[in-house]
Amino acid sequence: MKGSLKLRPKRVLNRKEAWACFTANLALAGSGSLAAGRVVGYAQMAASFLAMVMTVVTGIPFIQWRLSGGGVTHSPMDDVYQNIEDLWLHVRWPLASMGLFAASILWALMTSLSILAKASKDGVPPRI
Repeated sequence: MKGSLKLRPKRVLNRKEAWACFTANLALAGSGSLAAGRVVGYAQMAASFLAMVMTVVTGIPFIQWRLSGGGVTHSPMDDVYQNIEDLWLHVRWPLASMGLFAASILWALMTSLSILAKASKDGVPPRI
């Protein structure tokens, strides 16, 4: 199987091709958009990969902090607000990167719905 990130020529797709682009966009944000000939697919794919790398890079220190006992209160006299602030300082970047990933998937989903809406509906009915 040969894969390529080359942009396909923009044309009117039939329903089956549009559904294939829809599922490809859900599997890898931007890939279905590129298959449909949309330039925006490059940005969607870049945002998705950036978010994935950011999640790994910022998530590993958070997991290390949490496994080392970070954020655990040991007595009722501990300052709760200090614990919440400490948790926020460690979790904000992993949450932001996961939000970016969700936004790239939603962006690809919106593009997929646009591709489906513009697909030709005059297909040949199935044989009975």
